[in-house]
Amino acid sequence: MHDKVDRRPNLVFITLAGYFLLCVVLRLAASPSLEIDEAEQAYLSQFLQLGYGPQPPFYNWLQYGLAQLLGPSLATMTLLKNGLLFLCCLFYGLAAQLVLRDRRLSAISMLGILSLPPVFLLAQRDLSHTVAALFAVSLFLYGFLRTLTRPSLFSYLLTGVAVGVGVISKYNFVVVPIAAILAALPEPELRKRIFDWRILAAIGIAAAIALPHGVWVLQNLDAASSGTLNEMKEREAEGRLMQSLHGVFALASAIIGGSLVPLLVFGLVFRGKIRAIWQAESQWTRLIGRILVLCLLAVLLVVLGVAATHVREKWLVLFLVLLPLYLCLKIEAAQIDPAPGFRRFVPLVACIVLGTLVIVSARAVVRPWFGDYSKLNIPYASFVEAVVEAEGRPPALVLTNDKQVAGNIRTRLADVMVAIPHLSDFPPADAAKRPLLVVWRDEKNPSPLPATLRAALKASGVEESAQMPRQLELPYIYAAGPDHYRFNYIWVGE
Repeated sequence: MHDKVDRRPNLVFITLAGYFLLCVVLRLAASPSLEIDEAEQAYLSQFLQLGYGPQPPFYNWLQYGLAQLLGPSLATMTLLKNGLLFLCCLFYGLAAQLVLRDRRLSAISMLGILSLPPVFLLAQRDLSHTVAALFAVSLFLYGFLRTLTRPSLFSYLLTGVAVGVGVISKYNFVVVPIAAILAALPEPELRKRIFDWRILAAIGIAAAIALPHGVWVLQNLDAASSGTLNEMKEREAEGRLMQSLHGVFALASAIIGGSLVPLLVFGLVFRGKIRAIWQAESQWTRLIGRILVLCLLAVLLVVLGVAATHVREKWLVLFLVLLPLYLCLKIEAAQIDPAPGFRRFVPLVACIVLGTLVIVSARAVVRPWFGDYSKLNIPYASFVEAVVEAEGRPPALVLTNDKQVAGNIRTRLADVMVAIPHLSDFPPADAAKRPLLVVWRDEKNPSPLPATLRAALKASGVEESAQMPRQLELPYIYAAGPDHYRFNYIWVGE
């Protein structure tokens, strides 16, 4: 394949497109039920808002647009996620071609993205906003490197667009452009591109994209910041020193966990040349290396500043995604022939990503053999079909107290509003709509009608006599033996 890369440079892009298409096909074949992020996206795709809570809205806006265009479904959600991952690889590859002379090395750097665990594993299990931010980082990298190598008003504007999109994709993205500017300042040739009047145009377009959500953040600061910060603080009862130690250890563990696989892959492929690669240096290795280090130092400051004790690998992937390009730049600076490494790199990465994809896709089928059922095994589609068939028509409104239930029902009843009464951040549903379906999760034992749903029914004028819960037991998807899942619901007619 290495000779074909020189003759047909688009072959790697086509191969990547085929991989992500396979991801879509296998996800659709695995189960019609949704994972946590998928269900949340399906539920939120009913609303177009400036903010949706602790996560920025870019991914939600894309999902809303697809839902309006094609309808809310597992297919649209899977296409969006894998489409963004493909675009991430595409712009990363284009960025690599700007600073790498050998096309095989730019192909290795692009394929190297797939060796990052959040990409080949977590994204195929359940990620959303991080995927949008990865796309934004790659778009920024392309725009930034194009500005440094082939400056034009377009390159500055493209970089500004990437910054604006990144800020409304994931809040920690803002570290990347700041680190990139600081990293370029020590290089005289690159510094001129930073102090260029056209950077004002980039700042202007970035601000214009981020401003509407920025206004929402200022008005909803607690909602926007509480989620991740609360998740980072797992040991608040301990003293400040112990919190700092736990935080530094958690950060170091996340860095190792996020970078170990690509480092091992590159180490195996270019074994025997590691010392030469380590010692090699160029203007571009210094730039990318500084960006990477500055980003991780910024995370360290945040960890120490907020006394965080928990850091997840997926939070760091926006920075560690620079690692494959950095390593390829070091390889080129060491003047190592990439052809033998390329021949070993491609099959090794293919084994990792395809093997993981098969395992992730098969878990819904395999886990029930051991009596272990996941969200992919809950028969939401069968439940909706059974209720609609029994009642003779679909409901006009669905009430539930759980995003997992809401998102799954939303994909089965695309034209029906699904509401969660206790979430006041979203437009209220018309509670007078009939027929009304009320559903809540009941995994093991019969459970009473939750208080939030009881209050919602009372407020909508439903008599106590009509609030009679029913149970419906249906076999799990890929059930092993007679195992069933129990749904609790109430149907309120005219």
